[in-house]
Amino acid sequence: MTGHARTRDRAPEQAAPHPRTPSAPPAPDARAAEDRGADGPEGQPARPMRRDAVRNHQLVVEAARDVFSEFGTDASMELIASRAGVGVGTVYRRFPNKEALVDEIAGLMLKELTEVARRSLALPDGAGLEAFLRVIGRSLSEHRGYADKLVGHKASCVELLRDRITELLVQAQQSGRVAAGVELGDVMALIWGLRGIVETGGSVVPDAWRRHLDIQLAGLRSVAVPQDSPPAATREQLRRIGTATAAARHGAGHHQRG
Repeated sequence: MTGHARTRDRAPEQAAPHPRTPSAPPAPDARAAEDRGADGPEGQPARPMRRDAVRNHQLVVEAARDVFSEFGTDASMELIASRAGVGVGTVYRRFPNKEALVDEIAGLMLKELTEVARRSLALPDGAGLEAFLRVIGRSLSEHRGYADKLVGHKASCVELLRDRITELLVQAQQSGRVAAGVELGDVMALIWGLRGIVETGGSVVPDAWRRHLDIQLAGLRSVAVPQDSPPAATREQLRRIGTATAAARHGAGHHQRG
């Protein structure tokens, strides 16, 4: 994965207590529109970002991933700016509020996992699903400060990841690594469980998710799903969960800004 993990439960002296995020972003300077690549007159195509603006954008995103991984999404924009080595105004020129920044890095994590899933399809003997689940468990652990934001992220990105997971599941079933009755909803529930264990175990038992995944993988190899088990979550139900989560998060963001 991306290697953005740091020691998340150690609060460095310079980072505690966090300064509060300003209630309103500072006014942009004269370069703000050019930094953003704003639209030209009469709807002309946006100008490309300046080279230094691109570099600052990357610095802010990388710093945000580190800071949110360590301290969660309550960490301030000022702390992110300090970690990136830029002014807080530079952060706000790229991201008007913290919600937009969190959305950006959650999207990056989702794209990375989708690419891992795609590459895992090339593994022989249906081993891709297990390999992917181990990667996603490690990624959830490394980015546990904001990994929960993946639920309810942009629907098109989430659907693409589910497509890849479905392909991995079919491969595993065709190779006899997973029982025929296991469905996409079962795999997604397994991933939810990994996230919950990562969040609950924290730094006390940071590898608890590994043991849990080993046990779940053994269960997936079972010869059959019990006939009296309730049905797995359907694709439509998964969409509804994501939509409800996104709506709740959006409402909470507006409440905090108000």
